[in-house]
Amino acid sequence: MIESLEDLEAVKKSCQSLVTKSSRLSAGAAIIPIPGVDIGSDVAILMRLIPAINQKFGLSPEQIDSLDTESKLFVMTAISNTGSKMAGKYITKKLIVLLLNKTAGKVAAKGVAKFAPFVGSAVAGGISFTAMKYMGNSHIEDCYDIALATLEKKRLESVIVVEPEQK
Repeated sequence: MIESLEDLEAVKKSCQSLVTKSSRLSAGAAIIPIPGVDIGSDVAILMRLIPAINQKFGLSPEQIDSLDTESKLFVMTAISNTGSKMAGKYITKKLIVLLLNKTAGKVAAKGVAKFAPFVGSAVAGGISFTAMKYMGNSHIEDCYDIALATLEKKRLESVIVVEPEQK
C-alpha cells in the first residue's frame, strides 16, 4: 500500500524497470522475421504488464472495489480526469488490441521493415522497443497521477481537524 511520496516513487521506479524488461522482450520478438509474431507477443506482454502496473499502484479493479464508497468515487474520478484507458480496468485482449491500433503507424512500419534483411529486423526491434516503452511509461504516468491525487487527498484529510459539535 502506498502511504507516502517515497513509496509512490519506489513503485514508479519498479514499474519503469518492468516496462524496460517488457520492451526488451517485445524488441526480441520483433527481430524474428516472421510477420505477425511480434504483434501476438506484444499483446501477450501487455496482458501481463498493464495489470502488474495497476496492482503495484493499488489500481487493480479488485483493489478499487475493496475501497469504501467515498474513496472508490474519488479514485474513479481521478482515473476519469487522467483519461486513462487502462487504470482500474480488467485488461482484455480486445482492449490491448485497441490500444495497439493507436500505434498502428509504428506497427505497420515495423512489419514492413522486416522484409529488408538484417537492417529491417533491427529497425523493427527498435520500433517495437520504443512503442512498448511509450505505452508502458504512459500508463505508469497515468497511474502515478491517480495515486498522487489519492495520496494528497489522504494527506489533506489527516491535516483537517474537525471540531466537535458544540451543544
